Amino acid sequence: MQELPVVPAIPEKESVIKKPNWLRVKLPIGESYKHVRGLVDTHKLHTICESGNCPNMGECWGEGTATFMILGNICTRSCGFCAVATGKPDAVDWDEPQRVAEAIYLMKVKHAVITSVDRDELKDGGSVIWQNTIRAVQALNPNTTLETLIPDFKAEKENIERIIEAAPQVVSHNIETVERLTRQVRIQAKYWRSMETLKILKEGGMRTKSGIMLGLGENKEEVVQTLKDLYNSGVDVITIGQYLQPSKKHLPVHRFVHPDEFEELRHIGYELGFDYVESGPLVRSSYHSERHVIAGYGKNKWKQERALAL
Repeated sequence: MQELPVVPAIPEKESVIKKPNWLRVKLPIGESYKHVRGLVDTHKLHTICESGNCPNMGECWGEGTATFMILGNICTRSCGFCAVATGKPDAVDWDEPQRVAEAIYLMKVKHAVITSVDRDELKDGGSVIWQNTIRAVQALNPNTTLETLIPDFKAEKENIERIIEAAPQVVSHNIETVERLTRQVRIQAKYWRSMETLKILKEGGMRTKSGIMLGLGENKEEVVQTLKDLYNSGVDVITIGQYLQPSKKHLPVHRFVHPDEFEELRHIGYELGFDYVESGPLVRSSYHSERHVIAGYGKNKWKQERALAL
């Protein structure tokens, strides 16, 4: 794997690097996609699939699944990588939990993912709505497994414990980038605060998950150190994907990482001890998330691959 020198700062200019052919995605088409599109519109729901410009939206929606975003679609933070709008959010919609639960029921999904914007202006960080949503989904969809991709809640234990009490099958919080680049990539976030959030979740008995983007100026040693920090914070599942610039206003792509490097990091992740490692150019936090619920699934599959390779 080619080493990348440490970069002092992310360049303040538009990315002009041409996308490689391994980043091509299919356009969203098909009856299943139209069905999900209709449900999202009818129930006035927000999805991170749309707000985050996810490259896998066509594939996932075509399979009848979507990642719902609660607490509105305006975030109080202004991360340099994220396509979600920043500003003053609307008032909390207390009917939203039931609408999300009903949409999941109508979609008949076996596994659902819920995320949210950051709501730092709220005393509870939005954790009460989070808890209400999880419980509403569980009540109406008892056979549906659930992953929640939560904010850091400023590592405030009282708010995090509301998620633990509701007990979804997986709780995810993304570290996004290496420690050195955190201040530029996640302006209002803190690297070790996110690690503390993950640690509190693990101590509460949750199956935990996090994700990191590549291509922002990090080097291999920093990525491996981040993986070690995540593992030491109790993370079970890790996703590693390529950063894609949402618009000219966002941070530029420093480089496009070759699939072989993602595969190498996948092996490193398993060797460190993670239970599931999802690593590839188009991987996003919710990609194949239904597999992340099953303890031992990823690690056992990797061990079988290694045995066959010998």
